[in-house]
Amino acid sequence: MTVTNVITPKPPTAPRPARATRKSVSIPSEIIYPDSDGKPMADNTRQFDMIVMIQGGLAALFAGRPDVFVAGDLLWYPVEGSNTIRAAPDAMVFFGRPPGYRGSYKQWEEDGLAPQVVFEVLSPGNTRPEMIRKRQFYERYGVEEYYEYDPDRGQLRGWLRRAERLEAIPEMAGWVSPRLGIRFALDGMDLALYRPDGRRFETFVELDQCYEAERQRAEAERQRAEMERQRAEAERQRGREEGFRQALERLIASGMAEQEARRLLGLE
Repeated sequence: MTVTNVITPKPPTAPRPARATRKSVSIPSEIIYPDSDGKPMADNTRQFDMIVMIQGGLAALFAGRPDVFVAGDLLWYPVEGSNTIRAAPDAMVFFGRPPGYRGSYKQWEEDGLAPQVVFEVLSPGNTRPEMIRKRQFYERYGVEEYYEYDPDRGQLRGWLRRAERLEAIPEMAGWVSPRLGIRFALDGMDLALYRPDGRRFETFVELDQCYEAERQRAEAERQRAEMERQRAEAERQRGREEGFRQALERLIASGMAEQEARRLLGLE
């Protein structure tokens, strides 16, 4: 029998699976909203004094209101998801928000409320195009009243929202803010703001001077009252002494010995 060598073919090798290519997946990181823009609050002492006077005066005006938040030089982020759309007005007033600490104002966390009133105090470095851009920002993001004061030129300007635009207020002298109720004026080149009760906004130096004057007035009144008390006491003492003298004279005139009369009247 003839034997034939039979070669059994090997089963085909299964193709090696291709190595998976690792793809870089970008995971969105949490957006950071900085509390500072690295810029100074003011460029000079005059600008700083005005900013502090405005912010402090407004804070004092609404100190009793649990629904009014007053801020100065605070970063305001109007759009969630963007940390580059922001502004830091010199002073802002938010009606409908409680007072208290905030590192920045994120509008979407504050019932979506924008500041209704904004103040800017210019420094010599501010340019007109820059201030126009600021006003356009405030116009776009819902500010109702915008006030701009230049202490170096003694210029005061204001804008009031009508529909979707901030329109210039023709005359600021004597203007009364619809939201704040304060009256605007210029005292020479200085900004003068008056509360609804007629009291003028004051700097810390002026407030301290008023406090010291009131303290001195109260001290003078206390000293006057003390002198009056001492005078009245001296009058009473003289009256008592005169009464004893007259009583003593009557007892002696009645024949009583002076020593006995004095003893009787408690003078000895």
